[in-house]
Amino acid sequence: MLAKIQVYIALRRNRNSGGGDGDAGERKIFLPGPGYYIYFGCRQPHPTLAKENPVKAHRRKELLAACAFVVAAAAALGAGVVFARNASSARQRTFEFTYQVRVPATVGSKGEERLWIPLPQTDEHQSIRRLAIESRVAHEVGKEPEYGNSYAVFHPRPEQAAAGYDIALRFEVTRREYARDLKATNTKTPKTTEAAMRRYLEPDKMVPLNATIAELARAQTAGATEPTAKARRIYDYVASTMRYDKSGEGWGRGDAMWACDSKRGNCTDFHSVLIGMMRSSGIPARFEIGFPLPENKNEGDIPGYHCWAEFYVEGIGWVPVDASEASKNPAKRDYFFGAVDADRVMFTYGRDIRLSNQQKGEPLNYFIYPYMEANGQTVKGLTTHFAFRDVSPPGSTSAGN
Repeated sequence: MLAKIQVYIALRRNRNSGGGDGDAGERKIFLPGPGYYIYFGCRQPHPTLAKENPVKAHRRKELLAACAFVVAAAAALGAGVVFARNASSARQRTFEFTYQVRVPATVGSKGEERLWIPLPQTDEHQSIRRLAIESRVAHEVGKEPEYGNSYAVFHPRPEQAAAGYDIALRFEVTRREYARDLKATNTKTPKTTEAAMRRYLEPDKMVPLNATIAELARAQTAGATEPTAKARRIYDYVASTMRYDKSGEGWGRGDAMWACDSKRGNCTDFHSVLIGMMRSSGIPARFEIGFPLPENKNEGDIPGYHCWAEFYVEGIGWVPVDASEASKNPAKRDYFFGAVDADRVMFTYGRDIRLSNQQKGEPLNYFIYPYMEANGQTVKGLTTHFAFRDVSPPGSTSAGN
């Protein structure tokens, strides 16, 4: 009589129980995913199987178990593809970006003139290609020493300064969604020097770590002991308490004390409060600035900059946050704690920036717009224009996202 044996395959989660999740004689294949494995084996669905010759039954089991192994291995491979695809399915966006500056004529000006513009850099979240600087004015590329931001500095001749001149920066960039798993250990995060880490715990000119900021941080993080929990408390406070409001005066400078009092402003004001509270809580935090792209357009002008922040947790690495976007989009508050979208390009880090020894004026509050000096004095009145055009439609690195 032909006996029936059921071959089965089951996807189960590894609970680190040390065994006991499967039946006797089961085998398992661990998958390249977050804690899952496949169990496979065979069982007797009907008591008549017990009357079969034990030797034949055993051989039948082994044969069918071998078949199950093949099927399970194939399933594991497929699951591995799924896990790999999910890991690489972060959204990305490829676009051309144009950064233009018009310097007006400075008739009668004497002395040396210099103009600096920021340059974007390739990192793990964006790839810069075909960067070109167009201008009849001689320039050189440099890097400021504290944060490592890149720039181009222009040295116009007297006749060029007298007539005025134009500068155009053009490049192509692929920006990738940046999402950090707050429960996973990250061993691939780029190393940050001890000096840089100390700097991200120190005050900025407009982000003092005084009693007001420190007490606010203590009050909002009371009862939290882990850095990630403290950071979430601070983020929730800033995103829910402050309003995105650019009316009147005072906003946009990233003045943490003004923002604490007014509880409004733009992204600079939001993140000055957030960074101050983080640093006061012993959590390294840094300021990042670039330009936003509209999600629902393929090309167009960009009216101004956008900024966000990162905080550092040992064993996890740098974690992105965008409190101002979370304030404007409450449904995405959880998302913007630990992630920023691909609809942006990053240019520079930090506050209180001294570009080089040639800079005679005060350190820059932040560096995203062109900065010019003549005779050691800051020059105003530069005209700027920023624009983008998608090279390919916004999407993911794999199909089906």
